[in-house]
Amino acid sequence: MTSARWFNDDENSDAMHTNRAAQAQPPPAMITLRRSSERGQADHGWLKAAHTFSFADYHDPRFMGFRSLRVINDDIVAGGGGFGMHPHRDMEIVTYVIRGALHHRDSMGHSAIMRAGDVQRITAGTGIEHSEVNASPIEPVRLLQIWIRPNRRGAAPSYAERSFGGAEPGRWHLIASGTGREGSLVIQQDAEVHLGRLDAGTTLTHSFEPGRGGWVQVAEGRVLLNGQKLEEGDGAALENERELSLTSHGASQVLLFDLA
Repeated sequence: MTSARWFNDDENSDAMHTNRAAQAQPPPAMITLRRSSERGQADHGWLKAAHTFSFADYHDPRFMGFRSLRVINDDIVAGGGGFGMHPHRDMEIVTYVIRGALHHRDSMGHSAIMRAGDVQRITAGTGIEHSEVNASPIEPVRLLQIWIRPNRRGAAPSYAERSFGGAEPGRWHLIASGTGREGSLVIQQDAEVHLGRLDAGTTLTHSFEPGRGGWVQVAEGRVLLNGQKLEEGDGAALENERELSLTSHGASQVLLFDLA
């Protein structure tokens, strides 16, 4: 028979104090890298797509999204190619054109040609249909299509766009947010999307409020993120990091997501 283990008051007090101290420790800071070469790939001839998170026929249970961020698709559409009319609902869709020109049409009556640096936001809400076609018959267009889960279902569909083609390098530009501050496009979620353009040797920093997380997506160029090298197409999830620091090794574009 195993004898009982009895603690005196001092031992018990020490044990409780140690347990409370362990519980009071903040969770460890962590950066999880998502390398460009490891993303899901699709080649449809007219479309070459790289999926940061599981999408369509590509499924990876390790990468189903990050917080409210559900999709980052890095699409290159050949001249004359494009997505015909197709439906969406209950999703915030943010499109950022990296180069080329994209012709958008939707069931709400909008028609626009988006060029490099333009940002579009669609609140799909109760349901919309849209098409995205390369506006050039020859030159490819490259874009990031981003899906963010909304904080409520059944919102009225809406559309907005803004050009950041002239955004100055060396600082963050808020392109989408739940509040619409600084002229950003309004999304139905407690999330912020920032665009950073960096010249060689430029450093940008960002502080996170307690409990929030971040995702960094390198659209172009190469950067150093908190000491880790990221190449074009790479992404990184940041949990329990109070601050990030990005330093560019050349002309670069980065999207930063600050997420509840």
